[in-house]
Amino acid sequence: MFCAAIAYPILIILWGELIPPKYRENLIYYNHYNEFNDMGLRIGEIPNYKDIDILFLGSSHAYRSFDTRLFKKAGYVAFNLGSSSQTIIQTELLLNKYLDMLNPKLIIFEVYPAVFSIDGIESTIELLSVDKIDYQTLKMVIKHFHVKTFNTAIYGLYRQLLNGNKFPNKILTNGIDTYIEGGFVESKMKTFHNSKVNYVQNNWIIKRQQSEAFDRTLLLIKKRKIKFILVQAPITKQLYRSYKNNSEIDNYFLLRGRYLNYNNLINLSDSLDFYDTNHLNQHGVCIFCNDLINKLHFKNN
Repeated sequence: MFCAAIAYPILIILWGELIPPKYRENLIYYNHYNEFNDMGLRIGEIPNYKDIDILFLGSSHAYRSFDTRLFKKAGYVAFNLGSSSQTIIQTELLLNKYLDMLNPKLIIFEVYPAVFSIDGIESTIELLSVDKIDYQTLKMVIKHFHVKTFNTAIYGLYRQLLNGNKFPNKILTNGIDTYIEGGFVESKMKTFHNSKVNYVQNNWIIKRQQSEAFDRTLLLIKKRKIKFILVQAPITKQLYRSYKNNSEIDNYFLLRGRYLNYNNLINLSDSLDFYDTNHLNQHGVCIFCNDLINKLHFKNN
């Protein structure tokens, strides 16, 4: 048993160093030194953002919807800490690490219901690749109890020890997505063809583990006496209507604080304001952000 405990990490490190990524199904590590990686860039920017006005949290619906430039134009210093497939478990970790440093006056928490039903493995792997691995991160890995996160944690710790503190790359675009200062990612302008999607009736599901992390996260925000707004960013009308329990989800969030469901607040065109079923294009982003700014009732002191 002892020999296996020693041999396994060594094998994982050799696997990560010698085997091409496409052959490493259970060891995923994002090479943020050579590729566009928006979360790596975001983590690298955090030291430049202290005592900010607004902090955005959430999944890709956050970092692709809240354009920090528009909020800056309105007089707010804003930072977007969203990441791909970020579930509440990863949001809680990020706040525990960086809330005191960023010290926002207001938190806008994007609450896409789908992230309450997934395990968050993808988001955890990304954080293990681009952020410092510490005790809190390892606790999250243990809770996942998944071979991919264990393997990535081992290899990530090795890379961390080898390279010291990790520094994100400076590649700001891949030709389709462009990283904007403050954490927003602008996508190349395109529109969405709704007729190509087959919509199936479904229900949003909230897993107990995610709900518990959500309540802990809100408690942390309240203890810091930080104002917060829960926002559901818009998705295409047909996708939203394919879910049968939208009212139930609205009630879940309304019980926890001020909540804005933008699927019911602005009239967007599926074909003109989105680039896929889930994400706004830049035209839609401008409509959404400008409306939200008008609703903030928040003064920049």
